[in-house]
Amino acid sequence: MKYKFFGKTGLKVSELCLGCMTFGRESSKEVSFKMMDIFYDHGGTFFDTADVYGRGTSETILGEWLKGKPRDNLVIATKVRGAMGDDPNNVGLSRKHILQAVDESLSRLGLDYIDLYQVHMWDSATPLEETLSTLNDLVRSGKVRYIGASNFAAWQLQKALDLSRHHGWEAFMSLQPLYNLLDRELEWELLPLCQNEGLGTLIWSPLRGGWLSGKYTRDMQGPPEGTRVKTASDQGWSETWDTYANERTWQIVETVQAIAEEMGCSPAQVSLRWLMQQPGVTTPIIGASKLHHLEDNLGTVEFKLTQDHLDQLNQVSQLPKPYPYGFISERD
Repeated sequence: MKYKFFGKTGLKVSELCLGCMTFGRESSKEVSFKMMDIFYDHGGTFFDTADVYGRGTSETILGEWLKGKPRDNLVIATKVRGAMGDDPNNVGLSRKHILQAVDESLSRLGLDYIDLYQVHMWDSATPLEETLSTLNDLVRSGKVRYIGASNFAAWQLQKALDLSRHHGWEAFMSLQPLYNLLDRELEWELLPLCQNEGLGTLIWSPLRGGWLSGKYTRDMQGPPEGTRVKTASDQGWSETWDTYANERTWQIVETVQAIAEEMGCSPAQVSLRWLMQQPGVTTPIIGASKLHHLEDNLGTVEFKLTQDHLDQLNQVSQLPKPYPYGFISERD
C-alpha cells in the first residue's frame, strides 16, 4: 500500500480507504473486524464511516476495533447531517446538531478527536455561515483535525471555500463524491474545482454497487437475488437495474472484462485501477460485505493500467458534454 498527501494538507493517507457503511448491516461485527484486520495488515490506514450508517452501529463497531490499535497511525473519517432520531433538531447542519453529533460520534468511536469530519450533504435550511463557523470551532477545540464535504454541487463547494477564506475560518480540505467509469459527471466541474483549490478526493461507489465488478452481463434480464443492485432496485436506490442496464453500460463492462482477461486480474481491479490513475483522485473508498471481495479489491495496488488500457476505458465511458462544457472544451 502506498501513501499520498491528502490534497494540499500535510496529512498522508493510504491509497485505498476502507468504507465502513456495511458494518452492522450487511456485515456482522465479526466479519467487519476481519475486514478491518485484513485492510490494516495490507497497510491500510484510512477508514471512512458516518453517524447515520446503521444509525451509529458502524461507528460503534469501528470504535471497538480501534481499541488497542496505534491511534496516531490511523486516519478516521466520519460524517454529519442525517437524522438520528425523532427530535426535529437532531438533523441537518445547525450549530446545535453538529455540536451534539460530534460528541456522540466521538463517544461511539471511543476517540478524543476525529481526523476528518465531513458534512454529508448540503443543508439548504441552515445558513452556511452557521455551519462553517461551527466546524471552525471544532478544529480550534481539537475535536476535529480537518473538515470536508460530501455530495456538494460545485457552486456550493466554491461558496463554502470562499466564505471560509473571507472569514479566516478552517476550510474544507476534501470532497467525497460519486465517481466511476459509469458516472463521470464529476469531471465537468467538481473535479477541476478540487484540483484548482487543492482538495483531496475520497471517491464513493467506485464499482457502482457491483456494476463494474463483472457480475452483470447484457444477457441478464434483471439483477440476481441477494445482489446490491437487486436491493437497490427494490428500495429505489440510485444504482438500480433500470438506470444502468443500457448499451453504454454493457460496452463499458465488456471493455473492462476484456482488459481484465488480458492482464490476468479481475474486472473490479481494472475498474478501481482506472479510478486510481485519474488526475485529481486521492483515494477510492472500497466497501464490501464479503471478505473475498475486499481481498480482491486490495489486489488493485499491485499493478497499473497501461496508457492504451486507459485510453480504451476513457473512450468507451466518455459522456457527451452538455452546455457549456462541450462548448468551452471545443474552444480551449
